[in-house]
Amino acid sequence: MKFGGTSIGTASAMKQAMRIVTEESAKAAPLVVLSACSGITNKLIQIAESAGGSRLEEAMELAGEVRRHHRELVETLIGDAGRKAALMERVEGYVAELEMLVKGVDIVGELTPRSFDTFCSFGELLSTSVFSEALRDAGHDAVWLDIREVIITDDNFGAARPLDELCEKNVSTAVRPLLEQGKTVITQGFIGSTKDGRTTTFGRGGSDFTAALLGAWLSSDQIQIWTDVDGVMTSDPRIVPDARSIRVMTFSEAAELAYLGAKVLHPDTIAPAVRHNIPVYVLNAHHPAARGTVITDDPALLEGMSYGGLVKSIAVKKGQCIVNFRSNRMLGRHGFLVDFFNVFARAGVSVEMISTSEVSVSLTVSDSPKVEEIARELGRMGEVELEHRVATVSVVGDNLRTSKGVAGRIFSSLKSVNLRMISQGASEINVGFVVEEGDVPKALQSLHREFFSGEETSRIFDTPVQKRG
Repeated sequence: MKFGGTSIGTASAMKQAMRIVTEESAKAAPLVVLSACSGITNKLIQIAESAGGSRLEEAMELAGEVRRHHRELVETLIGDAGRKAALMERVEGYVAELEMLVKGVDIVGELTPRSFDTFCSFGELLSTSVFSEALRDAGHDAVWLDIREVIITDDNFGAARPLDELCEKNVSTAVRPLLEQGKTVITQGFIGSTKDGRTTTFGRGGSDFTAALLGAWLSSDQIQIWTDVDGVMTSDPRIVPDARSIRVMTFSEAAELAYLGAKVLHPDTIAPAVRHNIPVYVLNAHHPAARGTVITDDPALLEGMSYGGLVKSIAVKKGQCIVNFRSNRMLGRHGFLVDFFNVFARAGVSVEMISTSEVSVSLTVSDSPKVEEIARELGRMGEVELEHRVATVSVVGDNLRTSKGVAGRIFSSLKSVNLRMISQGASEINVGFVVEEGDVPKALQSLHREFFSGEETSRIFDTPVQKRG
């Protein structure tokens, strides 16, 4: 069970997460992975940057805010006086260590990747210390575990990767026995350590990655990701008010949506679960009875949940730019596109959506000052036109490309929207197009009405996910 920062960011949120963990522990002892409390990691990054920039007073003031937040959690959550005093001392110990690091970096005048990872680790160490002690104070058999003694990584600070064989052995000796004894194990996401004990972090989506790794090494029956939304949605609810949570989807659909801009688990972070075909449940910690989403390739779970290979979700990515390029030199000349795409490679810009003909290429990239630089270089090769303030809209669902009539339904529902570009390539689960940013609400709402308003889809979204059995 992994809980994100918003699910444990306040005392009331922690109490709710504790209730969810307690309910689960009545069935089987869970392994609980926590992020830092919401906002704390950003504050630790500010502290690190302030220390590295010789802004000592600013860094120490921010460290004081970290101290106050966790002391307030202890005051609210812990009733036993002796337990409260011991936990306050533990919180103070971590913050004192943080302040010592601030002073050290300030004296040296340099923030190294190694120091940066150490700064960032305090959020998870503090949140798990408070959470595990609060569970014990409520009478539960909970054990706090320092994940840095279990997950051993390389020394690629900021984007470390685990040494799988060693980690799996550590899980067998340090984690599995505790769970088999019926103890609820509370540990940190996002962090690990090198063989010689230096703290490392996994980077983006690190806590999800930790949960997937531990689930795989334990051969768990499932991984639960508790967040602040009702699972994976049919579209962005801020744009489409009647968007609903999706009951079940495949790993490939979830990966496609994540790459295309939807708020979904990043595929790299749940790769260990994919390799071991462990179902991943996305659930709402604030509304645990709400419909969630299960991401799986298990035929038994997927059985009866497909509806003709039609649409599962509609993703949108704003802040895009279309690069339209035309050159007669492309015609029949092998190797021309290699030179063309090398321009983007040299600029460090990732190409997202592509549409080509024999003498032209249209593609989308994230809009940034680098786009003008790219346009100037491409201008030496042919004609270039840029279209700013556009968005990519992607319709995602298994076997879309081979489902008759789907493309017709997509584009007939968009007859009042000006499509700037269309792309349907190798992916069988994605049809994409580009619209002006101002047309995004109209496009998403029209598509959502077309594919999600009929009775054919109601059972896909209205049946709650069963987390066990």
